[in-house]
Amino acid sequence: MAKSGPSGRSVFSRKPNESMRLITTTIIGVVFGFFIGISFPLVNITKLHFPSSILSSIEDRNSGITTQALLNHAWTSANTHDSDDPDWNDVETLKIYVPTNPRGAERLPPNIIVAESDLYPRRLWGIPSEDLPMKQKYLVTFTVGYDQKNNIDAAVKKFSGNFTIVLFHYDGRTSEWDEFEWSKTAIHVSARKQTKWWYAKRFLHPDIVAEYDYIFIWDEDLGVEHFNAEEYIKLVRKHGLEISQPGLEPNKGLTWQMTKRRGDREVHKETEEKPGWCADPHLPPCAAFVEIMAPVFSRDAWRCVWHMIQNDLVHGWGLDFALRKCVEPAHEKIGVVDSQWVVHQVVPSLGNQGHAENGKAPWEGVRERCRKEWGIFQNRMAEAEKAYKEKGIGSSNSTSL
Repeated sequence: MAKSGPSGRSVFSRKPNESMRLITTTIIGVVFGFFIGISFPLVNITKLHFPSSILSSIEDRNSGITTQALLNHAWTSANTHDSDDPDWNDVETLKIYVPTNPRGAERLPPNIIVAESDLYPRRLWGIPSEDLPMKQKYLVTFTVGYDQKNNIDAAVKKFSGNFTIVLFHYDGRTSEWDEFEWSKTAIHVSARKQTKWWYAKRFLHPDIVAEYDYIFIWDEDLGVEHFNAEEYIKLVRKHGLEISQPGLEPNKGLTWQMTKRRGDREVHKETEEKPGWCADPHLPPCAAFVEIMAPVFSRDAWRCVWHMIQNDLVHGWGLDFALRKCVEPAHEKIGVVDSQWVVHQVVPSLGNQGHAENGKAPWEGVRERCRKEWGIFQNRMAEAEKAYKEKGIGSSNSTSL
């Protein structure tokens, strides 16, 4: 029970005039504060200065540029816009969502998006627009071990300054290559005991190599005495080849008749194989076929081929029979350049990076894995095309590999 005062009235009760006084005082305070606030000028954020102790902790000690200076520059640039401009005020509150932007970038204005990149090295100083005296038009990659340095040195010298050179190192040895002057401007990527298709899937995304008209993805054991890269490009353009390779010396390292060099022509696109090997003269291995040791792709063809490479199938076996799915008509756009030819030296250097087990040499385990991957790839392609057909949409190309 509430305790009563001397008059018998509860001490918690208030007189009506006291409540009104409290409400009136509150309203007067709010109104007074509002007029005081609008009587002061707006604070110019470009004049704000942060404590030097904070700035010193985030200062770039090499360039001497402080965050304070960057903030002042940014806000000064922003304030050059007319704050009374209704369009500018709309931008300040604009909510962006562009579904046609690249995935993940829907909230960005389209004109700021850079969806493609390149492999051109940049300077740490100067004006960005002056970094590149020239842009290479072509890309060549070699997957290498240091033991093949002399062969790679000879090969690189067959490619002009129009080529960006990339070395993928499967043995982890990169710095030793600087004995060659060209190596100092090449791109070096190192991951031990990895194949060129492992590298290609991870470092040659089509949006990364989009600047290049042609992409060469070559092995390290190719003799190039009779090869000139610029002349090769001319012939590829002349004959409309989207996927190609140089002809192979017929007396060494030859597996397929299709890739055998013909001495009487510039380019060939079909051949005759052993009886029963070619159910259709326009299909591999009699046409629409190159091997995976020295393929050359146009920009558009590579965009398709890259998506076909499987993450876990690192040797690329089976790709050569499926490359035709990326161009059409494949028997006209895939071919072998005879007048610029190479020798496959068949050096099992990467094969020797395998693991010896169950009494088998390292290279035997690698070769067994290659064969297994070929079967896995064939099955995946067949299943993928079957699933596509079941949707009721036919494929323009034959589904056989």
